[in-house]
Amino acid sequence: MASPPLALPVLRSARVVLRPLAEDDLTTLVPAVGEDGVREWWGTPEPVEREAEGLRNDGCAFAVEAEGALAGWVGFHEELEHDYRHAALDIFLRSGFRDRGIGREALALAARWLISERGHHRLTIDPSAGNARAIRTYEAVGFRPVGILRRYERGPDGRWRDGLLMDLLAEELTASPSR
Repeated sequence: MASPPLALPVLRSARVVLRPLAEDDLTTLVPAVGEDGVREWWGTPEPVEREAEGLRNDGCAFAVEAEGALAGWVGFHEELEHDYRHAALDIFLRSGFRDRGIGREALALAARWLISERGHHRLTIDPSAGNARAIRTYEAVGFRPVGILRRYERGPDGRWRDGLLMDLLAEELTASPSR
């Protein structure tokens, strides 16, 4: 028997709002996956409907708002098996919202909620090993490199590339809203 969809809260920090992803958000977010700065890290391009389904993420996705606009997307997956319980995160921001600390603030909000409200003691994230911008952002939140996942994902050019597994333990996340 399938469990009911998770009712996501609205989360707020000084500059960022995370809210449940709405169907209307996909009109803006699906094309954003094709933007420079996202496309090269997001994997093999998908038809619009498949991309939209991926962003819906079985209901485990937040829209990121900043400055009153739709800035991006944060998705998560929860491993609920008692002995392996943890959550994994993913994020992208639209052009115009990058390199301003918005991604860091959005991830910190999601991380704090997954730890304090959902009871996870560990979070993971797995950027491409070559995505220096993402890695810097994740490190600023407190994620640490765990290891290289060899030939982990296929890039848009069809070639396999390495991923970097990073994790964050609950006690490593500070109380600061920007971290």
